[in-house]
Amino acid sequence: MAYRPEPDRDSRPWWERVAGHEFAVQECVTCGTPRFPPRAFCPGCRTEEWRWLEVAAEGRVESWIVSHQPFLPGAREPYLVVMVRLAAVPGCLVYGNWRGEGPPAYGQRVEAAYTEVDEGAGEGLTLVNWKPAEIGNDHSVENSPTGRP
Repeated sequence: MAYRPEPDRDSRPWWERVAGHEFAVQECVTCGTPRFPPRAFCPGCRTEEWRWLEVAAEGRVESWIVSHQPFLPGAREPYLVVMVRLAAVPGCLVYGNWRGEGPPAYGQRVEAAYTEVDEGAGEGLTLVNWKPAEIGNDHSVENSPTGRP
């Protein structure tokens, strides 16, 4: 059986947005700090008030690892996991499986590859994986390979 992330109170709305191929981060209502992954309170000012901020699902490869040992049931080996620094929210790092033809490169521009997981009679699931950005799709706010100005 494949691993299935279980949405909780804080992440359920995020998973619902991902099912519609929309990427969002939480934004603190009090101090404006963006955060990902979703959680109950702001790490900056500790308030529990937040809203969803839709952002482009693109960024740059910050790091990656090739796993030769599956850490989750149902994972095929080897598989490559990338850490992506979001272009619109440079403080946010997100992870996902790599869907490129070859290995990624540090600073490489990437975009989300939404993957539908069919679970037969059960409820389907959409995962956010990452692939090389299409040529000419330069919506990023900076051209720095680190995603920082």
